Amino acid sequence: MLLFVVHPVGFRNPFERTSQAPHIVAIIPARYESTRFPGKILADLGGRPMIEHVYRRASESRTVDAVVVATDDVRIADAVRRFGGTVRMTSPSHRTGTDRIAEVARDLTSDIVVCVQGDEPLINPAVIDELVAPLQTDASLQMSTVCSAMTDSADYRDPNVVKVVKGQNGDALYFSRAPIPSGPPVFFKHIGLYAYRREFLLAFAALPQTPLELAESLEQLRALEHGVRIRTVETQYDSLGVDTPEDLERARVRLQAARAGEVA
Repeated sequence: MLLFVVHPVGFRNPFERTSQAPHIVAIIPARYESTRFPGKILADLGGRPMIEHVYRRASESRTVDAVVVATDDVRIADAVRRFGGTVRMTSPSHRTGTDRIAEVARDLTSDIVVCVQGDEPLINPAVIDELVAPLQTDASLQMSTVCSAMTDSADYRDPNVVKVVKGQNGDALYFSRAPIPSGPPVFFKHIGLYAYRREFLLAFAALPQTPLELAESLEQLRALEHGVRIRTVETQYDSLGVDTPEDLERARVRLQAARAGEVA
């Protein structure tokens, strides 16, 4: 496999086995093809490709020791090299992002692997810190993810917005694209970030896809169907995933507003 490595200042090589091996590595799975928005990973956002925004924000997390982009597309790899990032070329045959990050994780020395979606250019680095915290404090946990209270009623019936129902201990009970649940006054939107213990991630990716996973097109249901606990962390930080050109325009507006606030 072709490997380009250009390390940001202060980051250790996540593939180098030394006594100073990184404890937590963030992997950004990035593919060029997208059903609704082909090439969105490289779409211009404030003068930079979207993948660069994701990479830089992940790099600002206090808990992450290294960041790697996992892709099968040379255009994405070249873009990452140009801004000085670390990229690992992966197989083009992967069915899911989990499979892609697992291929990279096999060669890592880390204890925890964080999956940061390549279409979350405005992700707050503090969310990654919140995501990782349960695995740092509870040795029995193998996987965690993030959710936030819904503030837009339109999201409730939008199948592109994944809903999560959680128990009183914070563990996920179910994820769905359908409007669930029907009773409580507070509904939670799932934010597609995951943290895994590395050994669990490798075992998880090797499991066959499950009926609920296939029905909902949600990989995390594979874990629930196999009896794995997923701790959900409720965050106050908002996020904007880019699935369509319209989402990209919204991200541009938010980015411009944020930059105007910094200048002011």
